[in-house]
Amino acid sequence: MRKYEGDGTLKAVICNGCGRKLAVEGGILREGAFRAAYAWDFFSEKDGEIHRFDLCEDCYDSMISGFRIEPEREEQVEFI
Repeated sequence: MRKYEGDGTLKAVICNGCGRKLAVEGGILREGAFRAAYAWDFFSEKDGEIHRFDLCEDCYDSMISGFRIEPEREEQVEFI
């Protein structure tokens, strides 16, 4: 869950999994976090809803450990 100042600056990021407040300094997230945003569409019970959440790295690892098929991975060679 992300919270913003009135001017749009990132104020806080809280893990939706464990509730831990992640490190944010000067409007910049200073640790690894997984951000998901999905707009549900036709053929779903959530049609028209947008769901957003943030997970700390530990909660992300816990979530994917239950997957039957691992997420695809590729190495990022350039960092912006």
